[in-house]
Amino acid sequence: MVQAKPHPQSVTEALKKLSPSESEQIIQFNHPEKYRTSEWYTGHGEITASGDGRSFEISATYTLRGEVKLVDGVFEPSNPTLAEVYSHRGRCVAIVDRTVDELFGDSIRRYFEYHEIPLKLLSCRAWESDKTPETVHQLLKFLGKDGCDVSRNEPVLVVGGGVLSDVAGLACSLQHRRTPYIMVGTTVVAAIDAGPSPRTCTNGSQFKNSIGAYHPPVLTLVDRSLFRTLATGHVRNGMAEIIKMAVTDDPVLFELMEQYGPQLVETHFATIGGDEELEKIADEVIYRALFSYMKHEGTNMFETYQDRPHAYGHTWSPRFEPAAKLMHGHSVTIGMAFGASLAVEMGWLGTEERDRIINLCRSLGLSVYHPILEDIDIMLEGQKNMRRKRGDGGLWAPLPTGIGSCDYAQEVSSGLLQGAVDKHKQLCSAFPDGGSGKEMYLRDLGLE
Repeated sequence: MVQAKPHPQSVTEALKKLSPSESEQIIQFNHPEKYRTSEWYTGHGEITASGDGRSFEISATYTLRGEVKLVDGVFEPSNPTLAEVYSHRGRCVAIVDRTVDELFGDSIRRYFEYHEIPLKLLSCRAWESDKTPETVHQLLKFLGKDGCDVSRNEPVLVVGGGVLSDVAGLACSLQHRRTPYIMVGTTVVAAIDAGPSPRTCTNGSQFKNSIGAYHPPVLTLVDRSLFRTLATGHVRNGMAEIIKMAVTDDPVLFELMEQYGPQLVETHFATIGGDEELEKIADEVIYRALFSYMKHEGTNMFETYQDRPHAYGHTWSPRFEPAAKLMHGHSVTIGMAFGASLAVEMGWLGTEERDRIINLCRSLGLSVYHPILEDIDIMLEGQKNMRRKRGDGGLWAPLPTGIGSCDYAQEVSSGLLQGAVDKHKQLCSAFPDGGSGKEMYLRDLGLE
């Protein structure tokens, strides 16, 4: 059967009906709740037609509902927190740090057995040297069709330190493009910084954390009783992330650290010794550090703005940390101490406040100087890398303007940088140890 060709006038009329009007059109989309793919994520958007039939713009907003909770005895059968999440899902898929598995694996398995929740657990080594794309691929194999085949709305349980939170979080961001996860940090760094952070990552060549995605946990559980088994050096290492928030955002936290910091290191956050008063102080310090950190980090999830106080100590250190093979916390405090000296040179900070910052770091056995700072080529390369990472709009280095406040240096010239390094070296040379810290190097890379 041969159909008649449409009359040209009919085609014209049809095109008129299909074409946008000459005026701008804005169509908003708010999707019905029944179509949601997750209980933690929502979003809406709009499409704007220019009216000329040649272009249109799209904007979309993504919203995450996350929670951070301090809990006691997270793997005690009497604690319902995890059971409430996983019981109605029929199983729990977990990625656990290998060392944590050796220490707490029996408790984790007993917990899920008690609540009659099937557990699929992968024990994963998570040293700094394992923070690679290869590790992420191994985790994806476990999560994907060749392993547990997790669904897009099934929260993976991640239990471990900062390295595991970074690589497992990145794997979850890639699985189905967005698989939720629950983070139980077993180190101080993981509990109050890397764990709840939306930034997941692996290391790139000569630049730390350069490959990653923004994908925060939907629930972060902080149980300081897990700190009891840490080596003291790892407790000390995590203190740097608390100090950065105390310096830039919370003067009360700074004073608590000045008064109680050494005790918290010695007692592993009051998990050794049974001092009830110190236990309250430990909870207060952890809560204040978490709240201050997530107040800025969690509400600026995609780093769309660079007024980020939690980046204090993290401007030059991502470049010199791998070069000097430093523990992350020591690298950060070197960056913070140098940043305080730089702030003095810029007229932003008084010498008395600089000395308080440096003395607090030193009182905990953390490093405030390393000869790597004298390699100006590395320092300038670090600035170049960070400028690119932060969007080419400037360096935006957070520097203290007082105890509990900061501002952001858009640029630091090579002359100013060199002068600040010289002044900081001179200041630290008066210390008996030259500004070195205790156990400052990465042992898993063969250094003591």
